[in-house]
Amino acid sequence: MLKFAVRVKPGSKRDAVGGRWDERALVVSVAAPAVEGKANEAVRRALAKAFGVRRQDVEIVSGERGRDKVVVIDPAPDGADGVLAELLGG
Repeated sequence: MLKFAVRVKPGSKRDAVGGRWDERALVVSVAAPAVEGKANEAVRRALAKAFGVRRQDVEIVSGERGRDKVVVIDPAPDGADGVLAELLGG
């Protein structure tokens, strides 16, 4: 299991994962608007693609209604810590 913080930027031009927000959170930009859970679903899809897992393996455990969220990937793929570090830019 891998648990980490994300900062969501809804309404972006395109979906993208990468970068660091406030020294602690992974930035996830999604084209979907922040209405009716559309951005949350887009975040799950973008993170699943970035980590090479199924969308069902990505769960938002807190922050459903805000830009700052905590996400769990379970089961975490081999090398997930390295992928996270790379996406955070370090």
